[in-house]
Amino acid sequence: MKILLSIKPEYAESILDGHKKFEFRKSIFRNSDVKTVVIYATMPVGKVVGEFEVDRVISLAPDDLWDMTKKYAGITRDFFDEYFSERSRGFAIGVKNPQRYDAPFSLSELLPGAVPPQSFRYL
Repeated sequence: MKILLSIKPEYAESILDGHKKFEFRKSIFRNSDVKTVVIYATMPVGKVVGEFEVDRVISLAPDDLWDMTKKYAGITRDFFDEYFSERSRGFAIGVKNPQRYDAPFSLSELLPGAVPPQSFRYL
């Protein structure tokens, strides 16, 4: 099963380059059959740009999550702390085998009439 995630262009690029190995989320999909994440790079790109396999999903208190993922977080500690402020738990999706599409395409080509998901969308 696949999901679609909206990711800021700079983070999508870092994932596809292999530098960012964790994608952080405040909430996570519940279906354990999800094996692939399709990346929608938000504006100004506004395109579906690639995908990656889900290595694992880590669910921890934010401080513990940072300690486990900081080497390949691809974000600053300040950004991480702000993102998870007032949260008792955070999630990190492990990135495995990122693949950049040869030709990015519009979301409507994947899902006619769809709008970019705020969190995620099952495909």
